[in-house]
Amino acid sequence: MVTHRVEKSREKREHMENVIVIKIGGNAMNDLTEAFYSQLAEWRRMGKKIAIVHGGGNKITEFSQKVHLPVRKENGIRVTDFATLEITRMVLLGYAQPQILQQLAQHDLAAIGLHAASNHLLLGTCLDRDRYGFVGEITQVNEPYLSSILENEIGVLAPLAIDESGNWLNVNGDTAAASVASLLKAEALYLVTDVPGVLKDGKVIKQLTAKQTTTLQQQNIITAGMQPKLKAAFHALKSGVQKIVITNVLSQAGTTILKEGAQTYGYTISNV
Repeated sequence: MVTHRVEKSREKREHMENVIVIKIGGNAMNDLTEAFYSQLAEWRRMGKKIAIVHGGGNKITEFSQKVHLPVRKENGIRVTDFATLEITRMVLLGYAQPQILQQLAQHDLAAIGLHAASNHLLLGTCLDRDRYGFVGEITQVNEPYLSSILENEIGVLAPLAIDESGNWLNVNGDTAAASVASLLKAEALYLVTDVPGVLKDGKVIKQLTAKQTTTLQQQNIITAGMQPKLKAAFHALKSGVQKIVITNVLSQAGTTILKEGAQTYGYTISNV
């Protein structure tokens, strides 16, 4: 979810041409191809600043079940009590993030792990404490600090925020990536998942607008897992991010999210 502060940021900041934000889903983390790392290397050679926001939802569920901690979701949001928050922090910062950093290092890509407490990097607010517990949204990014880091290294960010009282907050990975991209005025946002894009009849929809998305949702064509990604994508689009793509391979076209009237003609579909 992108808040009014994101809209204010859009009015105050100029577009940051060289920033690319990438969200890697928990499922996609284990299936990243050589093409993924080659694309990152090419972008770095071009002088692009790259921020990766990673997920880890499946592992959070797995670890929670191992310690017999109930897993509850409401409206697709993981209800996060204090015990679940501790599991979430442990998985994201102790398992998922080091795994990505190791993979990047193996491909000679300089990277650094970052989180909310890194120089007040990601500040946020709670969504609904009574309903969801320690679940929030990102409202502010320490842009000067992050920008300086991204000059020389790929930033790998966990989807966690800290509120004004110092409480850690669990943030949906897609929402976190969209918020970071929006607040940084990023050039592009890539939502990397385990499918090649938004699918219709097993084929990739190459371009998609908000109205088309609503129609597909009414037809039950868009899966529940894809809906949060699309919601985050359209928030980022509204906030000024120029290019937004849902894909499983950075070098593949995937599904490009467009403003109304920007599509070529109707649905453009390609074979998977």
